[in-house]
Amino acid sequence: MFFNIEAENLSLKYKNFEALKNVSFSLENEKIYGLLGRNGAGKTSLLSVLASYRNPSGGTVKIAGECPFENPNIMQNVSFHFETDYHEETTKVINMLKAVGKYRPNYDAEYAEYLINLFNLPLNKPVNKLSKGMQSVLEVTMGLASRSPVTIFDESYLGMDAPTRMKFYDELLKDQERNPRIFILSTHLVSEMDYLFDEVLILQEGKLLLHEDYESLTSRGFSATGYINNVDKFTDGRKILNSQQLGNTKSVMIYEEKTEDIENEARKMGLETGPISLQDLFIHLTDGRE
Repeated sequence: MFFNIEAENLSLKYKNFEALKNVSFSLENEKIYGLLGRNGAGKTSLLSVLASYRNPSGGTVKIAGECPFENPNIMQNVSFHFETDYHEETTKVINMLKAVGKYRPNYDAEYAEYLINLFNLPLNKPVNKLSKGMQSVLEVTMGLASRSPVTIFDESYLGMDAPTRMKFYDELLKDQERNPRIFILSTHLVSEMDYLFDEVLILQEGKLLLHEDYESLTSRGFSATGYINNVDKFTDGRKILNSQQLGNTKSVMIYEEKTEDIENEARKMGLETGPISLQDLFIHLTDGRE
């Protein structure tokens, strides 16, 4: 059974505030999706609808061809993990993992044990006594070990230190190879996580700004570096996203697809060209200025 996701003209309102506005997209199985947006763009609102936490105010969303809201068959196959306040959660870690195992039909206890050892998660400690980092580890362990056809991580890894996040990213990619499914990763750590994404969705003020595969999106721009006068001449009339200068050397990010002719032009002027980062594009596309 394929748990593809189809959203059409999806809207969500909180009283007089419209958090989502006519959002439409299709998500296919066996892909990792990056969900990006500035604060208040509607990322968590969208994910809460996909995870059956909220019923949309308008439009439709279907997972595996069914409406997910209050649908047990879909709900047990969609895992939603986010930064959680556990200060009142006195349950021991081992018991919380057992509870997850009872609810998730694809839960892999053996894989959970591997993750527990990988992250040094203390099983007999109450959840509210864990450090913030270890609470984040618990969230991603539950998410990975559940092996739900749709697995959503909404900034659930923010409490981890950098080395632990790297372990998580590595393990996510490995398990996607072994047990492919839909992963949706909502994050502000764009430059750290962009290599994980097959496709990218960007929300802005409740609307879907774009949905493209990673390679196509990052081909929209390129960098050019060289002697300042040559860079200025090369970039005249071009859309510059940002620039940096050190002495007589200048580096710019340009919003334009790099063709062979452009590459040859840059080379003749003694400039080096390179790829543009997803983070630079994201900042530009959501800047709100012309």
